[in-house]
This record gives sequence, C-alpha cells and structure tokens, in this order.
Amino acid sequence: MEKPQRNWDTKRVQKAQRLAKISNLMTGKYVETNQIITVLEALIAPGDKVVLEGDNQKQASFLSQSLNLVNPKKVNHLHMIMSSISRPEHLDIFERKIASKIDFSYAGAQSVRVSQMIEDGKMKLGDIHTYLELYGRLFIDLIPNVVLVAADKADKAGNLYTGFNTEETPTIVEAAAFKDGIVIVQVNEVVDELPRIDIPAGWVDVVVPADKPYELEALFTRDPQNITELQILMAMMAIKGIYAEHGVQSLNHGIGFNTAAIELLLPTYGASLGLKGKIARNWVLNPHPTIIPAIESGWVESIHSFGGEVGMEKYIAARPDIFFVGQDGTMRSNRVLGQIAGQYAVDMFIGSTLQLDYDGNSSTVTRGRLSGFGGAPNMGHNPGGRRHSTPAWQSLRDQDNALGKGQKLVVQMVETYGANKKPIFVENLDALAVQKQAGLANAPVMIYSEDTTHIVTEEGIAYLYKATSKAQRQAAIAAIGGVTPLGMTSTKESLDQLRHAGIVKLPEDLGIKRSDAKRSLLAAQTIDDLVEWSDGLYEPPMKFRTWS
Repeated sequence: MEKPQRNWDTKRVQKAQRLAKISNLMTGKYVETNQIITVLEALIAPGDKVVLEGDNQKQASFLSQSLNLVNPKKVNHLHMIMSSISRPEHLDIFERKIASKIDFSYAGAQSVRVSQMIEDGKMKLGDIHTYLELYGRLFIDLIPNVVLVAADKADKAGNLYTGFNTEETPTIVEAAAFKDGIVIVQVNEVVDELPRIDIPAGWVDVVVPADKPYELEALFTRDPQNITELQILMAMMAIKGIYAEHGVQSLNHGIGFNTAAIELLLPTYGASLGLKGKIARNWVLNPHPTIIPAIESGWVESIHSFGGEVGMEKYIAARPDIFFVGQDGTMRSNRVLGQIAGQYAVDMFIGSTLQLDYDGNSSTVTRGRLSGFGGAPNMGHNPGGRRHSTPAWQSLRDQDNALGKGQKLVVQMVETYGANKKPIFVENLDALAVQKQAGLANAPVMIYSEDTTHIVTEEGIAYLYKATSKAQRQAAIAAIGGVTPLGMTSTKESLDQLRHAGIVKLPEDLGIKRSDAKRSLLAAQTIDDLVEWSDGLYEPPMKFRTWS
C-alpha cells in the first residue's frame, strides 16, 4: 500500500521561521533588555499555548510585565498555562484581550479577581489542576508553543543557573525544548562561569537580561508570635493522637499556623513524650523557618523542598546533611519531584482548608474566590495500587482482609470557625456553585472524603478511617464540630459511643489538659528566636524583622 506523502517536521520549520524574525536582534542567544516587546510580538502567535512561570514564590516578573505591553492586535487569544496566578499583570493580559483562556493550579491573592473575571466573561477557564496534573499535561495535550521562565544567571553560551529556587523551571523548559516550542528566559545577570549548570544552553532559544531581579516572595514564613494557644492545643493533640499513635516517620506539612505550631512543639512537647527519633524524621517540605528548632535539636534527618524561602539561603547551605544542597553550596529545589514524593512516598499529609462538608470532602474554592488548590490534592491523596510498606501506612490496614493494604494518613487540621467567622463545616461545599459558574465538568474538590483519614479541631480528633458507615463518619465529624450547626447536632450519647469505639478522641482521652496549651511550650516564640536557633544564619525578610 502506498503511503501518502507527509512532512514530519512542520513544528520545527515553524519554530525556525519564528526565530528568523528576530535574528537581527540576537547576539548568540541574547537579546537586549529594551527589545523584549518586539521579540515577544515576533515569537508569540495568536492562539498560542503559553506557559508563564509563576511559582508560589519565584515569578518571571520582567517577562510577565513585558507580555502585558505587547500590541493586542499582534498577540491575542493566548491560552495561558500557569501553576500560580500571583501578579496583577497575570490577569491584566486578559483585560487587554492578549489572552483569553487559562489552565492553572493556584491563584492565592488574585483569587477574587479570577472569580470575577470568569463571571464577567473576560476569562475562559480550562480547568483548575493539581500541580502534577498541570505539569503532566504539558507533555500530553497542553504542549506549549512558547514558555517564559526565570533564572538566576546565564553564561555567554546561554547555560542557566536556577539556583536555590529552581522549582518548576526545568520541567517547563523541557516540555517546550523537546517539542519544538520556543524557550525565552529572563536572567538576573550574565556571568563568565556558572556555579553549576541547571539547564543546558541547548534547551534555550532566547535569553534576556531583566531590568531587575525576578520577584521572590517569602510565602512560607510564619511568625511564631502569631500562633495562638488554641492552635497549640490542636498541635499537641496531633502529635500525641496521630504522629505518635501511627508512628509517622515521613510527612508533608501545609503552611498554616497550626502546622507551624507542631514544628515548634517537637523539641519541647514532643521530647517530653519521648518521641525523638520515633516520628517526623524525613520530610518533603518548603524550608519553613519554624522547622529550624526541630533541625537544630536533632529531630530531622532529611528535607526535600518544592521551592526555597527568602532568608533561609545561608542556613540551608550550612546544613547539607539535612537539605538537598549542590557542591556549589546552594539548595536545588524541585517542585515536580517534591509533589511526586508527597503523593507517593510519605506516610502523612497534614494541612488545612477553607471548607469541609458533612462527609469530610474539603475545598479551598469558595464563593467569590477561585483560589485553586495547588499541590494539596497530590499530598492529600491516597494512591491506589502498590506502595512500599511503613508502620504508619500499615496502621490503617483492614486486618480482616487477607489482601488488605495500608493507607496514607491524610489529616485536615481546622478550627471550627475560620478567620471570616464562618463555620468551616458546611452542608454543601461552595465548590458546587463555583462548578456551575465556571462551567467545570467536576466540582473543584481539593481532598475527597474517601482519602481523608483524620480531622483535627480544637474539640478533638475524628479518626474517620475507623468509621464503618457514612452515618458514623458524619457523626464523628459532628462530634468535633464545636458550636457550628453541624456540631450542635451531636448528642452526648453519640459522642460517648464514638469515644468508646476510638473513633473520636477528645484532649482528655489523650491525657492532654487544655490548660497546658501555653505559648511557653513553643521552642521559638518570635522570629528573633528562630534567628538565634539558627546561629544567626537565618536572615528574615524585612517585614518579619523586629528592631530594638
């Protein structure tokens, strides 16, 4: 049979044609800073899929600002792909009709505006993704035409050093570089020799020195002075009732004050329970400053990080036994590998949420706020199929089933009333209404009830994995629901039955006195204390410093 004639390199030819448009502007792989608008207008075509790097922390801020300045008559209807919508210009490009559609994972401070723009028809939503799903789709059906990323340094050949905040940059670049997409990189400086090569020049098409260093936010710093005694009580319950009970060795913490309290209680309350060396040894964790006392007092054996944290650079460089530090002396973070470790390799994920329904499904997507959820669904997911065995994982196994298997601990740690003074527990998640508003095929649930094994509130712990029916699961959640509408449905008889069965434990069931939950238990009570613990190596950002 005669095969039809076909060109197999059309994408490569198209890429060469685009790059030819700026050949007169290039010196090697470099273009001048003041030529970036012209370069973007030449290299990005209407309708392109464009990845704009916006991690939780590191922002390709020069390129995002420049993209917002292109002529919408030349560059329009872009399909943006972003792990984090973090900056105003990330949305300004939709107001200016440069972009029309977006797939993203997390919106954070821009969540209210995202919701309004979708409602106003200014932005079409592809979907809200977990980080791993979004990265995966870059190699499946969201293969980018152009990527815009940031690096610390480049050498004259165009090799890149991404350094402390490598994060997702290599993954984004690889998705384009090996499928004939165009890779444009802003760099803070050009040097003769790099500390190490994180991305080779052969993966890079255009390098532009930025007008100023890329934006970097201290997103994971929690000031100990803002930790409340209620959060300390919850942390005490979590340590004794979950970490110790299940022998949790490997874990991921969310970034709230609740988990910061746990980190700061390990050297004090945890030590008083004789738990050192028995729990919380191996972490996948952004370098929270509140983990410093646990490291210094010998609790932590290893930490792999999704990203960096401003001010932690010198401390991490001085602790290569703990962190993943290169021979150049700087950590190499990796958001993709961190997410994989968090999904498949850890015993436990513990974090917070904005809403939980009566079955234990959770979401951070609420009415008027399309915040997304980033990596929590990866961390807070119990993967099916095979997994290595650990005592913590096996502790949730159904012993009556010969083929039974364990389960990852997925813990939601919430106060019954949120910062907005509204109950955390709701009959129906706002995610259902957002699903209709945004035209999503599925409600944007962050962590499903089937994966949630424990819920901790200031009232106690619900061991949901022990519940034998939906009704019993709901009763367990109600029992720790406090004075919320759900909590008020719980009866003394129901509570007593659940406590007897070990499905619910109150502080007194764990031998914890509520009056013992004092700030004096914290290993560090201020940012200055963290600096002292670090031997002066931690250099907190200006907004966290105190002056005397």
